[in-house]
Amino acid sequence: MGTSEAVLHVLSGAVPQFLSSDMCSSNSDLVFYSKCHIKSVKKKGSRRLPSLKCSSMSGCQIGNYRFKRLGGGLHGNTAIDRLTLLRCKCQQAESASGIDTGEGNGAWFVDNAKKLNLNGSMNSEDILEFKTVEQLKSENEVSMLNGKVGTGTKTIFTGGVDSVEDEAWELLRASMVYYCGSPVGTIAANDPSSSNVLNYDQVFIRDFIPSGIAFLLKGEYDIVRNFILHTLQLQSWEKTMDCHSPGQGLMPASFKVRTVPLDGDDSATEEVLDPDFGEAAIGRVAPVDSGLWWIILLRAYGKCSDDLSVQERVDVQTGIKMILRLCLADGFDMFPTLLVTDGSCMIDRRMGIHGHPLEIQALFYSALLCAREMLIPGDGSADLIRALNNRLVALSFHIREYYWIDMRKLNEIYRYKTEEYSYDAVNKFNIYPDQISPWLVEWMPNKGGYLIGNLQPAHMDFRFFSLGNLWAVVSGLATIDQSHAILDLIETKWADLVAEMPFKICYPALEGQEWQIITGCDPKNTPWSYHNAGSWPTLLWQLTVACLKMNRPEIAAKAVSVAEKRISKDKWPEYYDTKKARFIGKQSRLFQTWSIAGFLVAKLLLADPNAAKILTTEEDSELVNAFSCMISANPRRKRGPKRWKQTYIVYNYWICIS
Repeated sequence: MGTSEAVLHVLSGAVPQFLSSDMCSSNSDLVFYSKCHIKSVKKKGSRRLPSLKCSSMSGCQIGNYRFKRLGGGLHGNTAIDRLTLLRCKCQQAESASGIDTGEGNGAWFVDNAKKLNLNGSMNSEDILEFKTVEQLKSENEVSMLNGKVGTGTKTIFTGGVDSVEDEAWELLRASMVYYCGSPVGTIAANDPSSSNVLNYDQVFIRDFIPSGIAFLLKGEYDIVRNFILHTLQLQSWEKTMDCHSPGQGLMPASFKVRTVPLDGDDSATEEVLDPDFGEAAIGRVAPVDSGLWWIILLRAYGKCSDDLSVQERVDVQTGIKMILRLCLADGFDMFPTLLVTDGSCMIDRRMGIHGHPLEIQALFYSALLCAREMLIPGDGSADLIRALNNRLVALSFHIREYYWIDMRKLNEIYRYKTEEYSYDAVNKFNIYPDQISPWLVEWMPNKGGYLIGNLQPAHMDFRFFSLGNLWAVVSGLATIDQSHAILDLIETKWADLVAEMPFKICYPALEGQEWQIITGCDPKNTPWSYHNAGSWPTLLWQLTVACLKMNRPEIAAKAVSVAEKRISKDKWPEYYDTKKARFIGKQSRLFQTWSIAGFLVAKLLLADPNAAKILTTEEDSELVNAFSCMISANPRRKRGPKRWKQTYIVYNYWICIS
């Protein structure tokens, strides 16, 4: 069923699954009262940005994130005085007009609210529920007494905390962002020492993933559910840059809750969800990984909460398909890997990863497996599932066969012949042996190996990229033997990859003329800093999931113990600098939310290793069989012209006989 069709069915009470902005509804009689609506807000000239809005009577305010020095406060004598978050009191209204039937999940809007009685046909579990401020206040008091996150908003720290983990939970709760009284995410950083906020006060899709996992493991599902459904609404909104629009299905990099005056009423304000699809980002790069992470989090939510109603909703199924169609679209590329530009993932600045970076391929593979598990079979998804399965086979073969490197493979590349014009060529990508850097010859251990960072014609990026390798283990993109070899390498090269703070985002750093050419002399990506081989504490959670999947928890536990010694004292930095991660990053934000959440997820998973299954996927036996067939197949066997189905045109003739 199309999205517009689903919306029309909702209005008639026939389909209970479409997202509703039920911000002031009574759950007892399922009557929708709201003056919340979606509108187009004019921004930057003629561009119109559709934005979720919720009206309020001068009750919305942007909270001040303030920290004070107090004796006996948090570790390092740091305490949060008060956090006032975006709030809004929705009014009951007497009318709600309709829902626009434009295409896409976010093209509908509810305006001039009418009282809409769904006669009990709407399933309350399929509606994004919003609670009033008064409810939130009372629930917050109870949740704080119980030591749980609940749906509270205002947190006052008046005393010390018992452990680093307790402090982390308090800080994570303080970073929560609210939209019309309901939690919808966590801000990127809550650094009181920085006067230049930039976009660190926004909710980033990729940054929220460890926060969402932490809340799921703690049994707090509402914030994750709200995040999933609200970002889904943003998926189909108008997004342009210099008169060009990207493909449908792109998820935003981030969004911000803004408070703006209500149209036609100076005494009232309304809350607006304002997304950024890369139009305002540094470098103007679209976030390829956002949609992939969204699918992974959606599956984790269903597995952890046992609430499959969210992934079965019509709009959610449509959102999954839109992401898949965008990723599986045909292009000029001969490879099954996704072709992306530089800066389209966690490494969001120029670092020479354009092409087919491992991080994107590992997330792509993981998202395909998760989507296949969640897609409801039907007439509209049969072709998509077929294309998905074909891509999984080709992608796994390509990465395992051509990205893998160990001492044996390195020696093989060292002896490559070049300029081979043959279907049976060994050196298929015409890699020149002189590309092997001296550092790699010395660094590669006898035991262990890893997946290289990138592969293109005549180019292999031999750098070790942590997230790509760790998620290849988590998703099953790497074989079992390869997964163990990756962890073996991490153990062997502990002094380089972990040292005094886990975990190097990549290794080694670009230096000298290579740094100048590849980064463009980026002052933030100087050698051994930020994305150029800086150390990122948030990678702890991916390391932990990978270790638990391979039944090697001692590696993750050792890394967590290293981080625990100083991360709180250092005020939870975004990243660390120098080869051994001895310094807090020179431009690192403090109280970085995903550093906090990554630490918490690692601790929670080590306490309950079985919970890691919400994120892992096992090696598919069908893929293994197909993989074996591809290796043994003759490359000439399938060559030849593609046979198209013949089509026939039938003409009807009317003959008049007088």
